[in-house]
Amino acid sequence: NEYLDAAVEISRQHHAIITTFGDMMRVPSSYSSLLKEKAQGADVRIVYSPMDALAIARDNKDREVVFLSVGFETTVPTEAVAVKQAKLEGSDNFSILAGNKLTPPAVHALLQAEEVKIDGFILPGHVSVITGIKAWRFIAETFGKPCVITGFSNRDLLMGTLLLLDLIEKKRPVIMNEYTQAVTEEGNKKALDVMDEIFVLHEAEWRGIGPIPGSGLKIRRDYEAYDARLKFPVQLPPVKEAKGCRCGEVLRGVISPLDCPLFGKVCTPQDPVGACMVSTEGSCAAFYKYKRF
Repeated sequence: NEYLDAAVEISRQHHAIITTFGDMMRVPSSYSSLLKEKAQGADVRIVYSPMDALAIARDNKDREVVFLSVGFETTVPTEAVAVKQAKLEGSDNFSILAGNKLTPPAVHALLQAEEVKIDGFILPGHVSVITGIKAWRFIAETFGKPCVITGFSNRDLLMGTLLLLDLIEKKRPVIMNEYTQAVTEEGNKKALDVMDEIFVLHEAEWRGIGPIPGSGLKIRRDYEAYDARLKFPVQLPPVKEAKGCRCGEVLRGVISPLDCPLFGKVCTPQDPVGACMVSTEGSCAAFYKYKRF
């Protein structure tokens, strides 16, 4: 919520053009959302890539343009390239609000939590294309849990599920790569290099988990002219979570969305209270579509 609070206040206090991926529009902040801010006159624009945001900056030299840089390893390289390109062009009215996070540290934190009972992992193919298999080896080698990297076709998901169930049944704590057409041991070196050039690791706050060291990314000093947090200092109101929302526990796998008292009543895809209900990829949104009856 603090991240979205910052985006809202940058818009309000500095009158910047806020550019974002579409699924961020309805995510609730502490007191508002980007969609509500846009309805009240804020200049909030949906883009399909950070390069679209950079193009808006080129076309609006008299306005500051801030791109909401969110997502995991899949989107970070393109956001890093946009910052690099902005510096190359001298686009000093472009900046990003860095909120990117890394998935392996979050999985590590989940495995250390006694309340979370996980038999094995189906690991994300798109993230693994970037990180490589090596980023996940700790799951099997340190925690003794089997895992399978899968793609996204019906065949991939079914095969990944069958392989994982077989590993669990046979008590084989290994990592298998079902997504062989795209995932390698080392990952995408070019993407990893540009991420490392623009960003540095830092501690990040995770919904439902708390702070995890080395799980977030912030802009390196060489590129800090493109860091919206430094460029647009804002006074933030106290951060708050929606009363009764149990999204954090859903994300940790501690409860089912059906166990949340707000699910399907106060919290719906049309009017989400928590982040889990916003995107069609969210746990609560999926349960609302398929399981509410």
